[in-house]
Amino acid sequence: MDHAGEVAPISAQIAGADPRMLADAARSNVDCGAQIIDINMGCPAKKVCNVAAGSALLKDEALVARILDAVVAAVDVPVTLKIRTGWDAENRNACNIARIAQSAGVQALAVHGRTRADAFRGAAEYDTIAEVKSQVTIPVIANGDIDTPEKARFVLTRTGADAIMIGRAAQGRPWIFREVNHYLATGVRMPSPAIAEMRAVLVEHLRGLHAFYGEYLGLRVARKHVSWYTAGLAGSTAFRHDFNGLESAETQIRALDAYFARLELTGSMVDADAREELAA
Repeated sequence: MDHAGEVAPISAQIAGADPRMLADAARSNVDCGAQIIDINMGCPAKKVCNVAAGSALLKDEALVARILDAVVAAVDVPVTLKIRTGWDAENRNACNIARIAQSAGVQALAVHGRTRADAFRGAAEYDTIAEVKSQVTIPVIANGDIDTPEKARFVLTRTGADAIMIGRAAQGRPWIFREVNHYLATGVRMPSPAIAEMRAVLVEHLRGLHAFYGEYLGLRVARKHVSWYTAGLAGSTAFRHDFNGLESAETQIRALDAYFARLELTGSMVDADAREELAA
């Protein structure tokens, strides 16, 4: 709820199944500085769906309409929506939901190209996203399996979407956004980031985690991020094994410094094939 230092526009995502509670949540977030309210109807996690939230809402179009009407009426900032293509292969109703959203005043729609039953298995359904795009006039954002600049251009072309959303592929690769933007603008791939830049970004990220979560939890949260960042780098398997046993924030930082210093000394760079295999 603390948006200090965040880059505008600040979007806060809310999730739930009760229209009145979601309207209250939207107002509360706007009071805390949110400039966009995004409603989550795409999460496939059991703990979310078990309380009829996230993508579980796709089974009840009437409730979807009540929620969207309530939230749009509650705030004077743009409301956006994230959905999946449906509940399962026999119940793909993304186009219906998109039309409901547009009628309610939702100003943009993000579509993950899988059903809730698919979770993150199989290939994203770009044809379904294209169909959604053809049914509404509000901006449609395509999401799912966009992990390279080339894939970004392919998805934009295939779906006709107004924008793309990148999730898992940005874990450990925050520079993917500039790489995509550069490729879309020029058709040329940017070079991979230098080892020194990777180290600087990762150390800054870890210090932020340590400061935000506190040392005990922060260093444990840091472990998964370090795993993502270092996937495919020379000697990273052994490094991560040792890193995950460290029990203080400063020893984590020192270990990272030493590891990246070795990479610079040997001139080792990212093993692109290994990173793409691990990311997949």
